[in-house]
Amino acid sequence: MSNKNKDVEPKNKVALVTGASRGIGAAVAERLAQDGFNVIVNYAGSTAAAEAVVQKIEAAGSKALMAQADVADPAAVRRMFDAAEQAFGGVDVLVNNAGIMALSNIAATDDASFDRQVSVNLKGSFNTMREAAARLRNGGRIINFSSSVVGLLQPGYGVYAATKGAVEAMTSVLAKELRGRNITVNAVAPGPTATDLFLTGKSPELIDKLAKMAPLERLGKPADIADAVAFLAGPDGGWINGQVLRANGGLI
Repeated sequence: MSNKNKDVEPKNKVALVTGASRGIGAAVAERLAQDGFNVIVNYAGSTAAAEAVVQKIEAAGSKALMAQADVADPAAVRRMFDAAEQAFGGVDVLVNNAGIMALSNIAATDDASFDRQVSVNLKGSFNTMREAAARLRNGGRIINFSSSVVGLLQPGYGVYAATKGAVEAMTSVLAKELRGRNITVNAVAPGPTATDLFLTGKSPELIDKLAKMAPLERLGKPADIADAVAFLAGPDGGWINGQVLRANGGLI
């Protein structure tokens, strides 16, 4: 796509949210739709869940498009941006939410676990950032997802924290590289958040312990994280650039 007319303010801005079929990603997609964005709901394999998010957004009066893509595949990412441009004319906001977590001590981590986390969390974020850097309309926003484990650095989180630390580094670098385009690049770093993925397999005692770690003494809710993303994507967040916002209730 050429840069022609990129300075023209679109009537309806377009947000592409990766990993948007459930949890935090779904909450972000729904919140941005409430704020007036047309939303591309990216998903890797959960077709029914993605359809449910799209239907919820459309039932509320906004427009949404499903886009299947493994963000680790650069060709799939390009096709996803193509589909967004064909449907809505362009993309204004990228939210890099897709990610996976496989916990194990470094000594016990096998190659497959390492490679998959790097391919999705790091290479996947790179793939979408690279595409957005070339194709996002001027005045746009890139919002990456890090994690508060980058500050906590607990045992068992070595590879996951490493991928998120790398995302934070690229966030700062890309913010500088996009000088002159009026595009901001920031990251949101959630703490423990009450999603099905987070709660599954944890005892009530462990969940209570994790909830009490933050001074606000509760787990985050997907809506809490969506609010932070909405701030960075909206007009009030326009002066925030190259930053990591730790949305964790004061955990760290």
